Amino acid sequence: MEKKKLYFAPLEGVAGYIFRNIYADFFDDVDKYFSPFVVTRPSGIMKHKELRDILPENNENISLVPQILANNADGFINAAGQMRELGYNEVNLNLGCPSGTVVSKKRGAGFLRYPEELDAFLDRIYTECDMKISVKTRIGFENPDEIYRLIEIFNKYPVYELIIHPRTRQEMYKNKPNLEMFDYALNTSKNPVCYNGDIKTKSDYDMITERFPDTDSIMIGRGILANPGLFGQIRGKGAIDKEFFKKYHQAIFDKFCQVYDGDTFILFKLKELWAYFANDFDDADKYVKKIRKAKKLTEYKAAVETLLSRCSFSVE
Repeated sequence: MEKKKLYFAPLEGVAGYIFRNIYADFFDDVDKYFSPFVVTRPSGIMKHKELRDILPENNENISLVPQILANNADGFINAAGQMRELGYNEVNLNLGCPSGTVVSKKRGAGFLRYPEELDAFLDRIYTECDMKISVKTRIGFENPDEIYRLIEIFNKYPVYELIIHPRTRQEMYKNKPNLEMFDYALNTSKNPVCYNGDIKTKSDYDMITERFPDTDSIMIGRGILANPGLFGQIRGKGAIDKEFFKKYHQAIFDKFCQVYDGDTFILFKLKELWAYFANDFDDADKYVKKIRKAKKLTEYKAAVETLLSRCSFSVE
């Protein structure tokens, strides 16, 4: 079977440059990382936090694609120009974010409700942007059959890569991915297609790539947070063990303590990750609860050490 390209999804609030660099230090199987979205503004000026996340000097050993959240062509074109000035030759348009605050502003998956406006928007950006533009989308806002019209629209433009999460916005992350609609999109798209959604194990990856051999690439997000070594397993490497996980976690802990201020914020970032890490340990519920209840870093460290000493580690 042809080797697929592997992409790290743009996980908002989690996969910023600090986390990306730690991950890249331990794992070298990612072909591209996609940044959490940058929001376009009339001034064209990014927030300091957004700019810092995509600065080339903060992503030196990482193949990064900046993601743009926009529903205004001028804003997108200005933002893409800024990315080009920074040295990027590809940007990604976010049409997939299901967050209520994003959707209410007709951005992300919210833009899918207005196909004619989306068509006009794409016409502008593909005409006026001198760089590669990939698109990350869902199959519709309310109904899966919206993908029929969306594919018609996407086929009018040179989409560098069409990354499809086969759920509607209304489904959020519930229900199973709609593989029938993904199959339709894959076979109808004139542009390269990437699959994204619910790949948590190598078996999940094998199922998708065997069913859809024509996919060019696979994007994984939450599955990589839960099993950091999943990309390596896909590439034929063995699963990580507890000792490797301990080193990986310690590197995250040390770096977060170095760059972030205050126990409360550091703990918030660490606990976000344990929502995924917890899946790798057997009979860990009561220990994970102690991690979540920790209010000081010392309490957190003690809770993690207890879990690591008493729970077995296993990933599929």
